[in-house]
Amino acid sequence: MRQTIRRLLVWVCGLMAWQTLGMAETPGLVAIQDARVVTVSGAVLEKGTVVIRNGIITDVGASVAVPKGAWIVDGKGLTVYPGLIDALSTWGIPEAAGAASAAGATGRGAAPAPPSAAPGAAMASAPRSWGPQDRPGTTSWVKAADLVKPTDRRIETARGAGFTTAITFPKQGLVAGQGAVVNLGGESSGQMVVDPSAGLYLSMTPSGYSGYPSAPMGILAYFRQLWIDAEYYKTAKALYAQNPSAIPRPEYDRALEGVLEAKRVMLPAASPIAMERMLKLASELKSPFIFYGVTQGYEMADRLKQTATPVILNVKWPTRERDADPERVDSLRTLEIRDKAPTSPAALAAAGVKFAISSDGIDTPRDVIRALKKSIDVGLKKEDALKALTLNAAEIYGLASRLGSIDKGKIANLVVTDGDLFDDRTKVKFVFVDGVKYIPPPETPAGPGGGFGGRPTAAPGEEN
Repeated sequence: MRQTIRRLLVWVCGLMAWQTLGMAETPGLVAIQDARVVTVSGAVLEKGTVVIRNGIITDVGASVAVPKGAWIVDGKGLTVYPGLIDALSTWGIPEAAGAASAAGATGRGAAPAPPSAAPGAAMASAPRSWGPQDRPGTTSWVKAADLVKPTDRRIETARGAGFTTAITFPKQGLVAGQGAVVNLGGESSGQMVVDPSAGLYLSMTPSGYSGYPSAPMGILAYFRQLWIDAEYYKTAKALYAQNPSAIPRPEYDRALEGVLEAKRVMLPAASPIAMERMLKLASELKSPFIFYGVTQGYEMADRLKQTATPVILNVKWPTRERDADPERVDSLRTLEIRDKAPTSPAALAAAGVKFAISSDGIDTPRDVIRALKKSIDVGLKKEDALKALTLNAAEIYGLASRLGSIDKGKIANLVVTDGDLFDDRTKVKFVFVDGVKYIPPPETPAGPGGGFGGRPTAAPGEEN
């Protein structure tokens, strides 16, 4: 009994020391010296130095002089990569807050459900929709930038796998809301947001919504009507601004305001049939667009190249359900999709389609890298896999001047490993997010919500 108590006290003291370490102040000037540096945008430096000042990369090269007063991190035997980017995620949005905030049912002046209300209750209490003018399933005004919180326990797990940035979206409803580019660090929500307007998320299989419209034809018709209404609304506002004394003031419509605000729209296109539907829809919406899903990219690559469509690839490769009837015989088409889906990244890369990677539906962030490793085993080049996790994502969202590679002037988001990123034996030693060093926590048994740990951090220069 005494031995058990002693061990418990040692564990508690260790935890307190770790938490104290997490509050350590980060110096403004840091140099990672003599490491292998994979810049992504240029040549690999077998022995290079990266200098960080106030969260920005100020120098990188093989013969860089370490500034006087810099906190030096010994990089011998280590590899430095750009921080990985999850190109379509919900990381940073605690699930309860995200669901409640996006559960409002209609657009014109309708209040969203209070934070304490369950999404189901919000839908049950919402008035019945009689047509597209009621904006069913639309919360285009909801912004991920207003929902993100550093307390989301998934953030620590993501950093532990090397992810430093997520393009995160609300996902409730048909038109769920505006995504945001967030760094997976910082002590406040405001410190996390890199860009509050990543795009407007549309879904054909909405979460947390049922009712009109529900059939694919009806949903597509509703999207078209929504954009037609938005264009009319925009014109009406402009005419009123020119002659407010003679022209009636347009009724405020926050759903249409959200549509007009969107930089781009995210369109679901998992299969060739869905792709053709979305290409037609995109031509009618006349908005910049990105396809997400694209599980059957091995069949879609040439068409995507022809249309110059950027892609967010879902790497949760289809598999047989664990609880499937053992006597069920799957169709040849189903078996073909399961077999060929992991070849999609290689097919997209060979066709010259710009693609990035989404963690959507994957249990742990490390499984994203494992899924890409499976694609590497069937033909994907490692450099293309790495680019999909870094620079491609930054370019697709218009942020290549700030993220995605190790270059002067970019945000100091870095992941430092003890080997090749796609080797199962490789460990992430630490990451930098906005120049702040984070050490992955020791592995702990899974707890409620997936076993996400705390937020231990360490100042640069601490022993690894």
